[in-house]
Amino acid sequence: MIKQYIGAARLRTLPLSISGIIVGSSIAASQGYFNWIIFTLALLTTVGFQIISNFANDYGDGVKGTDNNNRIGPKRAIQSGAITPKQMMKAIKFSIALTLIVAVLLIYFSFGKDDFLNLSIFFILGIASIAAAMKYTMGKKAYGYSGLGDLFVFLFFGLLSVCGSYYLYTKQLDLIIFLPAFSVGFLSIGVLNLNNMRDMESDIISGKNTLVVKIGSKLSKYYHYFLLLLSFLLTLLYIIINYKSQIQFLFILAYIPIVKHFIIVYKNTIPKLLDSELKKLAISTFVFSMLFGLGEILSKNF
Repeated sequence: MIKQYIGAARLRTLPLSISGIIVGSSIAASQGYFNWIIFTLALLTTVGFQIISNFANDYGDGVKGTDNNNRIGPKRAIQSGAITPKQMMKAIKFSIALTLIVAVLLIYFSFGKDDFLNLSIFFILGIASIAAAMKYTMGKKAYGYSGLGDLFVFLFFGLLSVCGSYYLYTKQLDLIIFLPAFSVGFLSIGVLNLNNMRDMESDIISGKNTLVVKIGSKLSKYYHYFLLLLSFLLTLLYIIINYKSQIQFLFILAYIPIVKHFIIVYKNTIPKLLDSELKKLAISTFVFSMLFGLGEILSKNF
């Protein structure tokens, strides 16, 4: 049974989920702010949120019948019968409890016990993250079924992940941080958009009105190009404004596979063949965060 839960957790999505934490933390570290305890707890909290989201998506799409034989991607746990809806709900509740404990520890180690304002704000953001993770496909008003998934991915994977993690260290927020935050957000939306392009036909049948379903496959491709290109330009703008050393341009290496991915999407005419591109773009986003972070940290010594 443990193997089934590990499968439902979709470990391949975890590198994407922590990309924003790496970017925000590396910018803070390059400015002389860093704490290994905060970094570790931030990673664990984010992984917890992602696992809750994956369990909730499995549950929501499973009980709604969206995950069926028409779905192109790998079979989900409830869809295959490996885990029952009741068992999945227990796993969701357990994951929420565990993640909340880690999140509270993160907030405490970041702000202490006397900074009531920041303690309250980040606790509320933690609750909001859990709610967003669950409501993507769960419930009658699941926002993933109304074309709002892209917006929430941008807010939580981009802005909150990068800017929030930066603030945990520095207790301040510089507007320039929003540039790489936007980049991570756009790349994360790109992964979701790719998933929705792949699943467009089955989503239409199931009544899941993703943004791709609403705007159609042709515009979805243009939208995808826009996300990839803008993610690059915004990071480049950040480096130009915040230039310290040539090593900061190290992030460009991550865009070599992204350019190849761009070409594959451009030439694609069969949605199901986009499935393998999901993993490639997710890993490329993680590599981007690592190279960007390395460039920021090393720029202090070059």
